[in-house]
Order: sequence, then structure tokens, then C-alpha cells
Amino acid sequence: MSVPCETYQRYLEPGFTAFDPLELAKQTERIVCRGDSRKYTKFYCTGVYRGIATGYTCGCCLRCIFCWVNWSRDFPEKYGTFNSSAEAFEKLNHVAQKAQISQLRVSGAEPTLGKAHLLALLEKVEASTFRLFILETNGVLIGADPDYAQQIARFKKVHTRVSLKAGTPEAFTAKTGAKPESFNLPFQGIVNLLEAGASFHVAAMSADTRIMTKQERESLLSRLASIYPALVDNLEEEVVDPYHTTLERLRHAGVKLKF
Repeated sequence: MSVPCETYQRYLEPGFTAFDPLELAKQTERIVCRGDSRKYTKFYCTGVYRGIATGYTCGCCLRCIFCWVNWSRDFPEKYGTFNSSAEAFEKLNHVAQKAQISQLRVSGAEPTLGKAHLLALLEKVEASTFRLFILETNGVLIGADPDYAQQIARFKKVHTRVSLKAGTPEAFTAKTGAKPESFNLPFQGIVNLLEAGASFHVAAMSADTRIMTKQERESLLSRLASIYPALVDNLEEEVVDPYHTTLERLRHAGVKLKF
């Protein structure tokens, strides 16, 4: 079942109507997932994490105004090709072997869309000689599905990076477009991963005072500390970088930042 283009949520613009990220996830999965297959735009190596082979996926369930990924996030029907879990693993393996690196990741948009595809891919990584797989996620779907966290925790080579976008429900809506009541989902994702015994850490767009006030940052830190104090000690704090797509999304949203 396809999703009508005229009703699909694109980038945010002033006066937007907040959406349910779980419903947007379902709509996006109808576009980017087919059974064991998932849409990717490319497979390549990058210098982050001291060198890592990356599968760049299409589609997301949030619409962050500071997002850096390409336009496949907003127009997933126009970009990417379908790859089965076996095909995705082979392409990751190829670029990793060529660069002589032992780490893999899935990034770009939201990698947890398409649960069957991701878990099948992780099975192949676990059985391989690769040392580490980094799963970068906004935590929304893991927060809505405790079993997802349990399944991820089965894999000893997988480390999850949960990226938080805001410290209050109101700020979450302003920055991501999602309804304020969905603010708790990423935090619940952290709880689910913690209770499942998964390897993970938390990142947050909290070091940039242009988009997060001191009060909002304190609220975010307090919420993390209430879950597990060590999460604050190991928090990876980020700032907004002026990628072309970031600047365009900020412009469309009517948000002006000085760089």
C-alpha cells in the first residue's frame, strides 16, 4: 500500500501541524520497506569512529529542523534502491574490506524502520568477523516496542547510539514536528535498552545554545539522571553543523541561526 504524496509529511514549515511519529513511521515503512528489504542510497566508508563502513538509509519518523541527512529523509519515494539484509551486509562488507576497517554502521534517516530487515542484518554481522556495529537511532521505535530493545541486546557486537533532540515536550515539537506527547518515547527507548542489558550511549543536541537554552539542557540532564546517573556522565553533546541540507531545513522552518 503506497502513501499519497500530498499527505506525506515533508520538512517543517511555519504553522505546521504536529504529527504522530509512530504513524509517520508506518507510512514511511510502506515506502522504504519490502519484507526483508530496505531502501538505501549508498554504501561507503567515512572517517567518524576512526573509520567505519556505512549503509545510508532512506526515511525517518521525525522531521528535525537541524537534520543533516540528504533529501531522502523528506522524499523517500524519490531516492534509494531496495537491498535485502544479505545484500546490505555484502555491500557493507565490500566497502569495509576495501578500506581495511572492522566496524560497520547503519546511518542516515532512521535505521530502526523495518525491524525485520535490521534484525536480519544484525544476525549476519554477529556471525561475521567484524568487531563492531554501531546503530544510530532517535529511539522512538525502540521506546514504543520493548521487544525491539530485547532483540537488539541479543547481539554482542552491536552498540546503539540514541540521539535526543530536545529537553521538553514543547521544544521537542518545535524541533522535530512530532506531537508533544511523543516526547517520552526516546527516553523510554533508553529505559528499554537499559533494562534489556544492551550496549548503548546517549547523544543530544544540547551543546548549542542557539537551539537549546540552559534551562532546557538542565531539564534533559535531569531526566537522564533520573533514569541512570551514568548516562549524564557519558553524554555525547552536539552542536548544529552548517551542512547544506541543514541550512535548507532551517530556512524552510523559518529559523535563523548564525554560523
